[in-house]
Amino acid sequence: MNEEDTMQTHMAARPAPEEASGEADGEVGNESGDDAFEALSAARRSVRAFTDRPVPQALLERLLVAARRAPSGANLQPGRFWAVQGQARERLSAALCQAWRDQIPEAEDYGYFPDPMPLALRKRQVAAAQALYGALGVARGDAQGRARQFERNFCFFDAPVALIVTIDSGFGAGGFMDLGMCLHALMLAAQSQGLASCAIGALASYPQIVRAQLALPASQLVVCGLALGWEDAQARVNRTRTEREPLQAYFSVLR
Repeated sequence: MNEEDTMQTHMAARPAPEEASGEADGEVGNESGDDAFEALSAARRSVRAFTDRPVPQALLERLLVAARRAPSGANLQPGRFWAVQGQARERLSAALCQAWRDQIPEAEDYGYFPDPMPLALRKRQVAAAQALYGALGVARGDAQGRARQFERNFCFFDAPVALIVTIDSGFGAGGFMDLGMCLHALMLAAQSQGLASCAIGALASYPQIVRAQLALPASQLVVCGLALGWEDAQARVNRTRTEREPLQAYFSVLR
């Protein structure tokens, strides 16, 4: 079975609406536990160590085509993906790492974190950091160890595929929402083919360096990076797990 057949098999595994609705007998969805999408979604996580096995260009392009089918208001399809390879990738990573080491700040193209950060969200942020550095065995007071790990963001965690994700400056907040759905679709499409991924928000901290190194138009806002490849299952960092909020924390029924 080739890669295209594999993707079609995953897509065909979704139950037809009448099978999933359970309207006839009051059942809710597919209670057999054999839900392909739920399994795919649960398997996806941020992976920060990869093997050197290459990702075929044809497969990458097929994943991007599948991701572009994500919902988009007025079908505007915001966002662009730039694959960075060879010397261009080496120059970009070197410049980003140097800026990080020198602690040279840049004005970001968009705001990501709430300012000020509410305590409840700060606790989630801290828990995520503890999960990552705990998996690596990096102590809380080991500033150098944490800095070394953070710097790996700028090397795309040595993944075989390094993507820069941008959006045209003319888009409002809705464009970022649409692009986010496309990004999630890309990561799920990759997961369906056995690939792992990690979105890299750290790259958005140096938009001027990214644009300068890659000669990107000034109109392209740097949203994030994306590392994609085959997971190194032996790497300690890939033992990192984070929890999600329980349903009652974010879902309400209003009558």
